[in-house]
Amino acid sequence: MRCRIWAIALSLLVSCPSIGVPSELETSQGKVHISAVVERLKGPWAFAFLPGGELLITEKRGKLLHVNASGKRSIVKGLPAIHVKGQGGLLDVIVANDFVQSRNVFFSYVTKQTGGSGTAVMRARLSEDRKTLTNQRKIFEMTAGSSGGRHFGSRIVHAKDGSLFVTIGERGDRPEAQNLARHEGTIVRISPEGAILSNNPFLETKGAQKEIWSFGHRNPQGLALDLSGRLWAVEHGAKGGDELNLIRKGANYGWPVISFGTHYSGLKIGEGTSKAGLQQPNFYWDPSIAPSGLMVYSGKLWPQWKGHFFVGSLKFDYISRLSGTPLKEREKLQGMSTKRVRDVREGPFGRIWFLSEDKGTLYRMAPGG
Repeated sequence: MRCRIWAIALSLLVSCPSIGVPSELETSQGKVHISAVVERLKGPWAFAFLPGGELLITEKRGKLLHVNASGKRSIVKGLPAIHVKGQGGLLDVIVANDFVQSRNVFFSYVTKQTGGSGTAVMRARLSEDRKTLTNQRKIFEMTAGSSGGRHFGSRIVHAKDGSLFVTIGERGDRPEAQNLARHEGTIVRISPEGAILSNNPFLETKGAQKEIWSFGHRNPQGLALDLSGRLWAVEHGAKGGDELNLIRKGANYGWPVISFGTHYSGLKIGEGTSKAGLQQPNFYWDPSIAPSGLMVYSGKLWPQWKGHFFVGSLKFDYISRLSGTPLKEREKLQGMSTKRVRDVREGPFGRIWFLSEDKGTLYRMAPGG
């Protein structure tokens, strides 16, 4: 009887990577090891690296977690009131480029507004013991008036020039993505203090929101700089037409005038797939993969992947690897750990980390034997 119990326990240990046992995944660069680093997360949305092997992780329901180098987690206090509804809640988190000096972190979240709710960004200082946020300052809030619980965005990138880029979904109000007087369906650019920057493209446009950098987006849930410092975004289409785009200053990315997808009813979207003056995607998926999280890899541990794009799929449970000119999907990294991949980031030593919403686990990918 005792042998049978041990046999059952051993079989569970081997078959369940979510309890911390490393697993392997076959890739174009050979086997890679997948290790569960942080488990038992509830609705994880994003993560960020702190110095010394520490982590911050957001849970959509409104919890910011600190995980120390030994794996011990604690709840960070000092968050603002967060409106949790549908796709909204506590969303992205990043660590400031100058964190060692400033201890600043930035996070996006959904806040209640007149007429509904919207995406906001707060800057705060993380205490030395990592337990509390202080000096909280809301540095951005989208224009009020959108109701419903979908399409909030929302990723943040801290560029090398110090500016912040923030993605905002069109909140299901499709026509507003073409309205420069509102923030729906835009990528905005602000200073770390929330100021409008002098070289933003619509400063002289009457009635425009001056933070807007690009517009005509549907729901961008991935944002990253490539190895040359150019900004890229990945966004949800409707039924088909998920896009990966190089983001250009002042450009219009077409939603809902053009799309390679259709409405969920099967009806045509807008005027077709192209129109003069509107940007074409650098790559699009059809059928939709529901992309979330975007990373451009340095090549540190896998030189053959240098400059390649890695995108999480919420719908088909894999990480998409893209490269080339024109961009093509070269590989699907897929296994038991890649269930609803919400976020993908490169770690300090070149390993690839990703967050599985379904597994409630943060995983780390390292070269295999």
